[in-house]
Amino acid sequence: MREPTPSPPPRPTAPPKPATAPRAEGRDGLFAAAGRRLREVLYALTHPSPPGTPLLADAPKRWQRLLPYLVALTLTVVMLPVTIQVLTNDYHLSGGIAGAVAAGQSLPLLMIAHRPLQAWWVVFPSGVAAASFLVGPLHPGQGIWPWPAPTIVGMLFLLFGVGLRERRAALVGVWLVTAVTGLALGQLEPELSDGTQVLTIVLAGAALIIGGALRERGEAQRALVEQETISEAERAHRTLLEERTRIARELHDVVAHHMSMITVQADSAPYRISGLPEAAQEEFASIAASARESLTEMRRLLVVLRSEGTGGERAPQPGLDRIQQLVEATVRAGVPAELSIAAELGSRPGTLAVPQAVDLSAYRIVQEALANVVRHAPGAVTRVSVRAEETDLLVLVVNGPASEPVSRIEAKGAGGHGLVGMRERVRLTGGTLDTGPLPDGGFRVAARLPLARPAGSPPQDEKDAPAP
Repeated sequence: MREPTPSPPPRPTAPPKPATAPRAEGRDGLFAAAGRRLREVLYALTHPSPPGTPLLADAPKRWQRLLPYLVALTLTVVMLPVTIQVLTNDYHLSGGIAGAVAAGQSLPLLMIAHRPLQAWWVVFPSGVAAASFLVGPLHPGQGIWPWPAPTIVGMLFLLFGVGLRERRAALVGVWLVTAVTGLALGQLEPELSDGTQVLTIVLAGAALIIGGALRERGEAQRALVEQETISEAERAHRTLLEERTRIARELHDVVAHHMSMITVQADSAPYRISGLPEAAQEEFASIAASARESLTEMRRLLVVLRSEGTGGERAPQPGLDRIQQLVEATVRAGVPAELSIAAELGSRPGTLAVPQAVDLSAYRIVQEALANVVRHAPGAVTRVSVRAEETDLLVLVVNGPASEPVSRIEAKGAGGHGLVGMRERVRLTGGTLDTGPLPDGGFRVAARLPLARPAGSPPQDEKDAPAP
């Protein structure tokens, strides 16, 4: 057999030429971006922004809201005769042509407050037409060309109004058209041009920039106020939800205590009371089972309400017996506070029985009120009063004006949602809450909580005793 002929070695391939696509793509992208910007400018020039809110529409006084219209009216009344006089005396135009040019450059100024871009589309062509009329009678060094002095003044006011109303693309387009037209007119008649058009271009750019900066600053302030309003509402809503969750946890502890007592009493009844019939024992067993099931459901609900990473409350819930500690802590914080609590409140025999929900709510209301005094009225004289009136528990916290400067954080409105929790607690117990500032600069918090008297409790005094 013949041996296979070895194949010739592969020819070395030439190195690939550097690709030119990215360069072409970059050039195309640059041209495309320039085309898009040009289209945006043309669209902004031909589609003015809607009138929207008038200038100074949010001013508190009527004359301030009417100020832009008064300025536009005054500017028009002054510019019309001045322009006619300048064109007839300095530029030697006939009265008819001067009146037509002055009307085209002055009357549109009435639209500065609402439609400045539309006014510019009338004033600018009128200025170009006036420049063409001035070429014949004007001699070198005789007057300003291509824009007379009244035209420059009116144009600057108008461009300032455009900056206050239109977006950036329109401002760029207006400035480019003004600059290109001024330079082109200066090149057409170089003998009449004295460089004034360059100064006009600079002043026009300054007017547009200042107006645009003021407009954007106003928009930013309005957006900031709107965002602060939204944030305040969200903060208040979040505080409300957190307080409701806290109330739910505290109510669980209050109700769970009673349910546990019912369970223990129902389970131990057959052992404590001898001779119970079988039906009564089954009834007590059913009561204990229902109480245990209710406790299980409450704990399950509490797991959903409790925030992540928080455990159950093992300490007893505070009440009226701990308000004295709150007042003492407030005094240590630098607030002179006094406490007045009725002697008939408590759990001793012969006194009013305060429900645990009311007891806890009263404590929380006093706690939040004193915390607000420390934050918002440091050093203010504060009086705390807790007393029973007929079937209600009255909680009153009154503070005077602050005797020390308030911190910057509190002065800016940080916090301030403690009243939300107070209202929730008062609503929970079926009571009422009255809060508000005092004429001397202080603040008052008054809560009225329903107070139930236990059945069969002895009367407080002789007037409550039954008649013989």
